[in-house]
Amino acid sequence: MKSMRERLKTRLRKDRPMTTISIRMPEDVIEDLKEIAPALGLSGYQPLIRAYIGQGLRRDLERLDNSQMQAITESLRKHGVADELISAAIADAGLKSA
Repeated sequence: MKSMRERLKTRLRKDRPMTTISIRMPEDVIEDLKEIAPALGLSGYQPLIRAYIGQGLRRDLERLDNSQMQAITESLRKHGVADELISAAIADAGLKSA
C-alpha cells in the first residue's frame, strides 16, 4: 500500500491519466451540483464531484494511515520499545504520530 505522502505526490501531478466512468445519480442532485459549482469557482459539476470525492478519499486514507500507525505503535510497545524511541523513529520518518 502506498504511503499518504506518495499518494499526495501523485495527486498533485497535473498530467495524471483520467478514465471515463458512468454513475447514476438523482437529477435533483446534478442540478444542485450545477448550481453550486460556479459559486465555488469550478467550471462545472464534474470537477465539483471530483473535488467532493477527493476530499472524502483523503479523509478516509488519512484515517486508515493513522489506524495503521497506531497499530504499529502499540505492537512496538508490547515488544518493549520505549515511547521515546517510537516517537523518535516517527519523527525521523517525517510521519505524524498516532
